[in-house]
Amino acid sequence: MKYILALDQGTTSSRALIIDHTAMVKASAQKEFKQIFPKPGLVEHDPDEIWSSQASVITEVLIKAGLSSDAIVAIGITNQRETTVVWDRKSGKPLFNAIVWQDRRTSAFCQTLKQQGLEPLFQQRTGLVLDPYFSGTKLRWILDNVPGAKEKAHRGELAFGTVDAWLIWKLSGGKHHVTDITNASRTLLFNIHKKVWDEELLDILGIPSSLLPDVVSCSEHICNTHSPLFSSPLPICGLAGDQQAALFGQVCLEKGMAKATYGTGGFMLMNTGTEPVTSKNNLITTIGYTLGGEVHYALEGSVFIAGAVVQWLKNNLGLIKASKDVEALASSVPDTAGVFFVPAFTGLGAPYWDPEARGTIVGLTRGTQAAHLARAALQGIVFQVCDVLKAMESDANTTIQQLRVDGGAVRNNLLMQMQADLLGVNVIRPKMTELTALGAAFLAGLAIQFWKDPEEIKQFWQIDKTFEPAMPITLANKALEDWKHAVRCARAWEVK
Repeated sequence: MKYILALDQGTTSSRALIIDHTAMVKASAQKEFKQIFPKPGLVEHDPDEIWSSQASVITEVLIKAGLSSDAIVAIGITNQRETTVVWDRKSGKPLFNAIVWQDRRTSAFCQTLKQQGLEPLFQQRTGLVLDPYFSGTKLRWILDNVPGAKEKAHRGELAFGTVDAWLIWKLSGGKHHVTDITNASRTLLFNIHKKVWDEELLDILGIPSSLLPDVVSCSEHICNTHSPLFSSPLPICGLAGDQQAALFGQVCLEKGMAKATYGTGGFMLMNTGTEPVTSKNNLITTIGYTLGGEVHYALEGSVFIAGAVVQWLKNNLGLIKASKDVEALASSVPDTAGVFFVPAFTGLGAPYWDPEARGTIVGLTRGTQAAHLARAALQGIVFQVCDVLKAMESDANTTIQQLRVDGGAVRNNLLMQMQADLLGVNVIRPKMTELTALGAAFLAGLAIQFWKDPEEIKQFWQIDKTFEPAMPITLANKALEDWKHAVRCARAWEVK
């Protein structure tokens, strides 16, 4: 038996999974690592701890599976996107902590670029909006704020990468400095039409091109490992950012297919085919994946607070003892009794991109109970997903036929039924839950003919449950209109 090793380096933990030819997980291992919060709005990771946690789960998963590394035919890697690492090419030592995708320290710089009228240029070249979310302004901050960084960068002594590039550098013993095209498309530095680093954007941000990794496709023999973790070199053949990997793991390989991931935040992607679709509704145009030399594009919308609102009900209000308890509490009432909950704790993501919006609960009365708040919190997740998917339909001039879902929150049947009701399409939960890692494994396996072609991998995607819309469309439309009113209330609040 031969296997694919999938590495899933996430925001709070590093994971490793061994996947067999039937796309089943033979073994998995996971290790959390420290979250660093120097000041409100700032989020960092220790790059060395990211690496050590990933290395330890590689060893652990091989032991759990009772395998030597000789049983592994290829490695696939997926990673938290936009998180920015800079390291010394000679020593391999990080210059600064990794600045995490959630970090907002470059908000003022992004605003300055917007005031200079540069957002349309960035949007046209990269498909992205000017927001601290993306890597480019984080890299600029490191060059400006770490003593000597700018001078070292101009001398070609430093390397920049998102977490995928950092892992490959470590796995290859410092022999390869590469990123894949999906991660490159999240940097504000990559021209998604020409598929090259954009010299004009680099000049605007003051970033020397010598810092940048080579860009490879998602599914090819990228390089071999050079690491004591393995008894012999292993080929790294699959590479994609986590949400693109989930799109591939959901086998959304045809134009118009969409997936939603419900985690701490929510991430929706729609496959738009081999031509990029420019958004008129504040969504992101991004590269979905490459296969057989062909680039497939996607529209993406990010919701900053999804499952995190349930954590807030538990940790801050004490309404539930465990996150899973929210379903029973919310199900104990037939509706929200007119309560709407906009969980804009860190502003609003797509399609609003409003960092000044704040969490808002409207429609409270003397009769409001804890169960109404719980149900309104779940609806708040659903409404945000609807906002993004309706914008996608408008941009792509298509109608979503079904929504494939994944992430920890999809175990909540009430949440999924609400999503089907308010979106008006079937919501499909697959049996396989490890879709991000599976996507990385599929990309690696296809590169070496472990699986013959995309048609073969489609058979491994199987339905656990389909949620069909049961709410009359008139009621759903009314609820969506009321939600928009609640969002206006959240956006009207501004801290003085």
